[in-house]
Amino acid sequence: MEQSVENDIQKPKKELTKRDVKKSFWRWTFFSHANYNYERLEATGLVHSLSPIIKKLYADDPEEYKNALKRHMAFFNTEPHFGGIICGMVIAMEEDRANGAPITDDAINGIKTGLMGPFAGIGDTLWQGTLTPILLAFGVSLGAEGNLMGPVVYGLLMFGIMFSLAYFVWMQGYKMGKAGIEKILGSNILQYLITGASAMGAIVLGALTANFVSVSSPFVIKVGAVKLGLQEDILDKLFKGILPLGITLLTLYLLKNRKMKSTRVMLILVVIGVIFGALKIF
Repeated sequence: MEQSVENDIQKPKKELTKRDVKKSFWRWTFFSHANYNYERLEATGLVHSLSPIIKKLYADDPEEYKNALKRHMAFFNTEPHFGGIICGMVIAMEEDRANGAPITDDAINGIKTGLMGPFAGIGDTLWQGTLTPILLAFGVSLGAEGNLMGPVVYGLLMFGIMFSLAYFVWMQGYKMGKAGIEKILGSNILQYLITGASAMGAIVLGALTANFVSVSSPFVIKVGAVKLGLQEDILDKLFKGILPLGITLLTLYLLKNRKMKSTRVMLILVVIGVIFGALKIF
């Protein structure tokens, strides 16, 4: 009878508070790349972020606590803002596991490994390919007019937007857990988002090129008594703004296709400018 009563007594459910999840988010925000290394990349930052969660969930089981720390020392690397949704989901999985759910080490590491690449691509596309050019358009426009608030506005907007997005996706990852992420990945929502963001980023870069890349030619071609200005009479009539576009496409080619460093590309552009400027062609 006593043994039956003991079996009926259930262990109290281990629950994380919103404060616990937020504390982990703050740690990830400031320390995700604090020990970035070629062997494990962001793994140690992730362990530092999750350590309060793991300690609370497995406080009564030192061996499981050690195993959890080792589990998250596996190679991990993603875009830290949008990729935080993976960390939030892992927290939810650890909480379920601590409460008896049949979640294995392979299941947790499999989710991390399988999602870190896709969300890195999403994060890089939305951040570097879309948000950064748009905000730079505001900052550069103000700075070009001599307004010192240009870089300040850029910095504040970038911090405010990226921090808000990072916090939102982190908490959503925790709330939705594994099932919610699988539902999102099974739809075409992310693909539409990436395509739209890429298109918007390209439009903004095109607008920046048209406004801030300035190349002209004073060169005059003489054919008998006829004088033709290379810029006004030939190039502008063929394609308005073809010289700035050409310099931009050359820069893109060197950076993307030839994999050159930005400093080397800048040096090449300076050399081109000096040579063609000395010859009074551009």
